[in-house]
Amino acid sequence: MSKKITFPYNSQYPSVADLRRKAKSRIPKFAFDYLEGGCNEGLNLARNENDFDDILLKPNYLRVGGEIDMSVELFGRKYSAPFGISPIGLQGLMWPNAPEILAKAAAKADIPYTLSTVSTSSIERIAEVSEGKAWFQLYHPTENRLRDDILNRLKAVECPVLVVLVDVPAFGLRYKEIKSGLSIPPKMSINNILQAFARPLWGIKTLQHGIPSFATLKPYMEKGMDMSQLGQFMNRTFTGKVDIEKVQAIRDIWKGPLVLKGIATDEDMQAAIQIGVDGVIVSNHGGRQIDAGESSIKSLIKLANNPAYKGKLKIMLDGGIRSGVDLARAHAVGSEFNFMGRPFMYGVGALGNEGGEHTINMFKTHLYQIMQQLTIEGVAQFKDRLIEK
Repeated sequence: MSKKITFPYNSQYPSVADLRRKAKSRIPKFAFDYLEGGCNEGLNLARNENDFDDILLKPNYLRVGGEIDMSVELFGRKYSAPFGISPIGLQGLMWPNAPEILAKAAAKADIPYTLSTVSTSSIERIAEVSEGKAWFQLYHPTENRLRDDILNRLKAVECPVLVVLVDVPAFGLRYKEIKSGLSIPPKMSINNILQAFARPLWGIKTLQHGIPSFATLKPYMEKGMDMSQLGQFMNRTFTGKVDIEKVQAIRDIWKGPLVLKGIATDEDMQAAIQIGVDGVIVSNHGGRQIDAGESSIKSLIKLANNPAYKGKLKIMLDGGIRSGVDLARAHAVGSEFNFMGRPFMYGVGALGNEGGEHTINMFKTHLYQIMQQLTIEGVAQFKDRLIEK
């Protein structure tokens, strides 16, 4: 009988659904809508979660099991579990100080946290609180001088992994954000202010930590910009397609592990291999870009099981994972590592400073239980438990 391992977390919130309900009661509606929203009618947002239900696993109850080890090696580093925290923009708007809370929790638990270019904490601050362990996701600027300066800042803090986002040639059409004024930058309408007053703890925390801003981008902004000027700056600075030439230029500059996020097709996978990137994160941007696309898990199944790509780069997943069972399913169909965004923001929204550590331990508990149930010792064995269709 293998030794039982426990991961302490708040038993009042044993699932993502529980965290979501609590977070919704504490976050103003305009900010919660930004977190939750998909593009257009939200169809691909729903597919991301629902398509996991088609993946079935089989146990082997009479097999003699050994000690469970859910750790995974990735880019020369061993992580304690096969999942990390996705990059999310405007995190501090949804819950004050969220990037630091999550970065600290991830560093303590030894899983990756990824900071977005348009999050609300700076590269340098997150490197400090994460003890240099945090990854960084780059929204490619229109000007190469900005790109190069950001890359130099990442080198200075010895960022371990650079993720380049490729799936935002244009911002998705998100109806809730349009109605609430939560495009970039956020507009605080009277309605939004009333919603903020209805969530007093969020308001108090926001006053304590300051109005959220794009902290990493502050050095490139003129002082005293008003909201309309900030909007023009963002559109001017980050509107443009990331093509193979732009990624190749980054590959030539960045000597550490390079990952492309937003890959979903054979054409883009082949280009990524041609450039020589180290990994891809299969993703549809959380259902926020193309409503007529397929779910991230369906794209991953095709790419991860194509023998032409085997061993050439790491193939990871972001999108739709809401439990340890989903993590197991993702590995069973070929994912080598997984990222989650909304579940961790629900955790912080629900539990504040304890939310990051809670959510990590909750997922570890889920994953440990399904490994016990299937009688396996390592995540690579999930493939042996897939019920083929």
